[in-house]
Amino acid sequence: MLSSLRLQNFRCFDALALEVPASGAVFVGSNAMGKTSILEAVCVLVRLQSPRSSRMGRMVQVETPGFGIAGDCWESDRQVRFAARKGLTMKVDDEAVVKQGDYLRAGGLVVWMGNDDLELVRGSAKVRQRYLDFLGCQVDPVYRDHLHRYQRVLKARNLLLKDQFPREDELAAYSGLLVQHGNYLTSSRKQLVALLEPEASTSQATVSSCDERVGLEYVAGSGDDLAASLEMTAERERRLGQTVAGPHRDELRLTINGMAANDFASEGQQRTLALSMKLAQGELLQKQAGRLPIYLLDDIFGELDPSRRNALMAALPKQAQKLITTTNVDWMDDDFAVIEMQSLVAR
Repeated sequence: MLSSLRLQNFRCFDALALEVPASGAVFVGSNAMGKTSILEAVCVLVRLQSPRSSRMGRMVQVETPGFGIAGDCWESDRQVRFAARKGLTMKVDDEAVVKQGDYLRAGGLVVWMGNDDLELVRGSAKVRQRYLDFLGCQVDPVYRDHLHRYQRVLKARNLLLKDQFPREDELAAYSGLLVQHGNYLTSSRKQLVALLEPEASTSQATVSSCDERVGLEYVAGSGDDLAASLEMTAERERRLGQTVAGPHRDELRLTINGMAANDFASEGQQRTLALSMKLAQGELLQKQAGRLPIYLLDDIFGELDPSRRNALMAALPKQAQKLITTTNVDWMDDDFAVIEMQSLVAR
């Protein structure tokens, strides 16, 4: 899928050029050597977003004007550049691509697994919303359009609500747009959750080697009728100065054997559930999009016992490319190309 990767002024790297085997590679080294940054760069190249930061500027090497990422993938040469003044620019086979949606539609898919995934179970509803949004944007290009428009409308509507005397005609116009895009997001998320639940339950049983039944329930914070909810919460919105109904308030409830996973599951069960959610994401991407994603596994094995490590590796699709970071490979039985971070030029 990804045969080469080239970086310039990205995070700790002045410059980096890698050849990547079709099956993938394991990047081995101590902390703060740039292992995670390599996986992050792949994610930005493929999906134009980072799992570590919402701001591209934070990935620019200090005292440089911007970063560049390029790679040979999906039989094309892809390039992504970011500079503070120009923003994000993209090329495919040296031809400029103006719209991010066009770049993404012709590209690939990604599943990211990291230590922070435990927040999928323990964290706030926002974390689980981002999980669904990352999946939704890859499965359905229209989802991404609705998500970005909803976010822009929500921001504008909240600014209007902060006025002492908000203009009712403008508020009504924003409410109509919020309902239009919000209904699409809520409907799509519900469908994704229904498809994810059996995949997550299967993955949980596989990785844990126990009969653990996973439950996923999507709860729309606005109920079944967003327009009606906006009318009911109008007085509260004006008092608080913000929109209190819509997909930004939705929740994804996770259970194991009928019990709330964040309250009653052990840490081992929670970690396995987080991994199972990501494995389910990969299965759904393959089935819905018809293509295998790249699996990016960032230093997740230190917190897993040997049986769960081996079960996770066995659960990953054999034909999928896997890029893995770890501090040592003593536990690994699989035949992966090992790349020592000390051999790479980093600052």
